[in-house]
Amino acid sequence: MIKRRKSKELTIGNIKIGAGAPISVQSMCNTDTRDINSTLNQISELAERGCELIRLAVLNKDAAEAIKEIVKKSPLPVIADIHFDYRLAIQCINNGINALRLNPGNIGKRENIEKVAALAKQQNIPIRIGINGGSLEKDIAQTDLPLSEKMVMSALRHIKILEDLDFDLIKVSLKSSDVPTTIEAYRLISDKIPYPLHLGITEAGTLRGGLIKSAAGLGTLLSEGIGDTIRVSLTENPAEEVTAGFEILKCLNLRQKGVNFVSCPTCGRTQINLIELAKKVEERFKDLDKPITIATMGCAVNGPGEAKNADFGIAGGIGEGYIFKKGEIIARVKENEILEKLDEIIRKSSI
Repeated sequence: MIKRRKSKELTIGNIKIGAGAPISVQSMCNTDTRDINSTLNQISELAERGCELIRLAVLNKDAAEAIKEIVKKSPLPVIADIHFDYRLAIQCINNGINALRLNPGNIGKRENIEKVAALAKQQNIPIRIGINGGSLEKDIAQTDLPLSEKMVMSALRHIKILEDLDFDLIKVSLKSSDVPTTIEAYRLISDKIPYPLHLGITEAGTLRGGLIKSAAGLGTLLSEGIGDTIRVSLTENPAEEVTAGFEILKCLNLRQKGVNFVSCPTCGRTQINLIELAKKVEERFKDLDKPITIATMGCAVNGPGEAKNADFGIAGGIGEGYIFKKGEIIARVKENEILEKLDEIIRKSSI
């Protein structure tokens, strides 16, 4: 059992973050925020995948204005992502945004942050201090310290600004594209502040490489109890980020949403097309909202025996397969009938 770091609780829309609340999965739209319909359509698609918080890029005044309509119709709490212009943050708060993400490295003078914080406090809007390793303040970037320490220094500086204003609706992230740097930064700050932490590996890459980087970085931190909300940043359809986020959490027994899939590697004992079958099983049950484990195993050795803890499973034979439940074989069918029979059994089950 992972013992999670204790943190203050925040509420963003209807989502609780920190203080033992489930670790939330978020993503970011890749639509033009000014295109209200396209943005709302993507938010709805992400909500169907299980996304719990959505972030939108606010590049200019027109995007900030579009926030007003988007927030009214969005099925998810909306976070405005602000860079460079503090006035856009103020406009978004006035237009009903649920939370803000600010990058202190490029937001400008302290007095600008103070203006945003004063309004956010008045309207109970949480602020994420989003530190990026590649865009630190010049004086911090020029210090002779490891990047992870520079990132923590930047975060603590801006946390103090908000605390001096008696503002504590704070969430913090310290992201780098380098996995060890990101891990070290979160470790360093985790016992220095009481605020919830948003985890991510920034610019992680395309689907395959990005998933590996994110799983390594986020998995390490989550296994140490660090992290209250996550985003898996991928150069890909944002829906893949949501799926990946829940898969990482499921692997660590931190969330259970939908089916947990188990399958063995192929070997010389395998007498069926295991690779194809495992893919078909995942595709068939990917939208099944039951917290169960389904195993696709290549032979009797790895079937009911090694996968006996699975709720349901398949063990391959020569041109046929065995369907088992909790380690007990309940059906024997031809290879081309396995998927349909498994589907029938699972959907009729009360598990």
